[in-house]
Amino acid sequence: MTSGSELLRLLRSGALPDRYPLVRELVGDLSGDKLAHAGRLLSTLDPDEVLRAHPGTPTTHIAITGHGLVAPLVPTLTGELARHGLLLRSRLSDFDGYIADLADPDSGLYAAGPDLTVCLLDPAVITDDLPVPWNVADAEKALDERMTVVEGLAARFAATARGTLLLNTIPLPRRLTTQLLDHRSRARLGVAWREANARLLRLAERHPPVLVIDLDPLLAEGVPLTDERLDAYAGAHLSAELLAVYAREIGHVARQLAGQTRKVLVLDLDETLWGGILGDDGVEGIQVGEGGRGAAFAAFQRVVKQIGAQGVLLAAVSKNDPEPVRRAFAEHPGMVLREDDFVRISASWRPKHESIAALAGALNLGMDSMVFVDDSAYECGLVRRELPTVAVVQLGEEPAAHAGRLLRDGWFDTRELTGEDHTRLDKYRQELGRQDFLDSFTSIDDYLRELGVVVRLGPVTETEVPRVAQLSLRTNQFNLTTERLQPSDVHALRTDRDALPLAVHAADRFGDNGLVGALFLRRDGARVRIDNFLLSCRVFGRGIEQACLSAVLRRARDTGAAEVLGRYRPTAKNQKVARFYPRCGFAGPDEDGIFRHDLTDIVPPPGHVNLIETFGGPLS
Repeated sequence: MTSGSELLRLLRSGALPDRYPLVRELVGDLSGDKLAHAGRLLSTLDPDEVLRAHPGTPTTHIAITGHGLVAPLVPTLTGELARHGLLLRSRLSDFDGYIADLADPDSGLYAAGPDLTVCLLDPAVITDDLPVPWNVADAEKALDERMTVVEGLAARFAATARGTLLLNTIPLPRRLTTQLLDHRSRARLGVAWREANARLLRLAERHPPVLVIDLDPLLAEGVPLTDERLDAYAGAHLSAELLAVYAREIGHVARQLAGQTRKVLVLDLDETLWGGILGDDGVEGIQVGEGGRGAAFAAFQRVVKQIGAQGVLLAAVSKNDPEPVRRAFAEHPGMVLREDDFVRISASWRPKHESIAALAGALNLGMDSMVFVDDSAYECGLVRRELPTVAVVQLGEEPAAHAGRLLRDGWFDTRELTGEDHTRLDKYRQELGRQDFLDSFTSIDDYLRELGVVVRLGPVTETEVPRVAQLSLRTNQFNLTTERLQPSDVHALRTDRDALPLAVHAADRFGDNGLVGALFLRRDGARVRIDNFLLSCRVFGRGIEQACLSAVLRRARDTGAAEVLGRYRPTAKNQKVARFYPRCGFAGPDEDGIFRHDLTDIVPPPGHVNLIETFGGPLS
């Protein structure tokens, strides 16, 4: 039975809400028309029915507005989100309703408070304003006026909304350029159109809550811009094929906002990073470098190296002996990747899913941080079965297509890179060194004393805002509420006189871990509220969290507070911190899930932690 047939059977039987956890598996490998069909079936579901049956289902609220008909985006977007385990709750605006939606701070869109607002722009935004007949000057005027409107709407959104606004560039239709008979006019129109799109793309730099997707690379995949009949008769100005690939990009953004960005790229070696079988062909016989298949594998390695240079951890798991693998990376002249590009290379004859699990344990990362890439259908199927939260990318036999298959799902896409991203490999190598250091001790207390942990706790600075927002989006295990913050949210907290966002920095004998956590405090009269506390999984179990909380409690008491309140909101991934507040002397929780500390008996910070604390704002 096909995935679509099974979905239809469950839907018709009324069992789909109860069986909703199966959906991700059913649609995970679908694309094109099959995914669109699955999305149409899923879009008929009431999200509330699913949530009644499965309250913990990750849900993303997306408002869709735009210039023309935007309803066709909903089914394909529903399918894309389902592939990532996200349930879509959508709000669809009226035809051509984007100005009313985004210009009025009292509009229904703003009142709904969506996580993501998609404003779909199309060429008719410009062409509808052209006179008949028209010339390039008319087009330049229309482009300038429309971009001014959109810039104003983006500014209004940034000042009004809490979520993210997603815009797109406007493709230049050939049927518009060819209405100009001279090539000089066509060139001038092309310049004006591209300058307008550049203005759109720059909105993301000026307004942190705004993202802009460039549609030109999607059109370069060969999809049509429009369906002429639907364009003329229904006001659907972008083709279903273009909406499908755009929905894929929106799904990647929604996954980021839900804190599901992956961190580790785990690669097979034979027929993945090079051609041939190392054990059979030897180092000299594998194909990588110049000529034919070797050039294709080298090109794929360049893509992998580019990804690794931006903070993604590279690892390899291979059924090979270690020494030939080392020689291949060190000696083969066509190799782009070298051993020091990887956080770990695991070459052995153990099952690959066991190697991946061991890697996750050593890095102190969850399986849902991993993306596994292999050319073998057997190995991919085994990892899917044994490690269902690992994202699996199965490559084909053609190495020239490897990069496209890896990049298609944007597993590592992030809102913006921070300084921490560029040093992540070194920090995780340090972490593996800590693990080896730990193995040399018989007592964890002795290990911690010798580790020399230094913690610096202080107000979030302007330059730290992107990293703090990134931590809130990517940290799932030690995240007491999993409230996701955009950079604009962190900026707002910094300027709120009753709020105090604190950054947590850590270092030890192995090096500087950097900015690894954040506390979000708020003064409410005689109370101090901890709105959230999050800490990178890299630094679990070293007493950092206890030291920071002890410092906050002592500072609250010293500034006249009567009590400190903290909230824990359980999720599928943060169960390990469910008892964090009680272990630190808090009573509760009460019926609202609030823990309380009366500040009479504060647990001291761990003796092995050297804490340097600076407070300000409402705790100064």
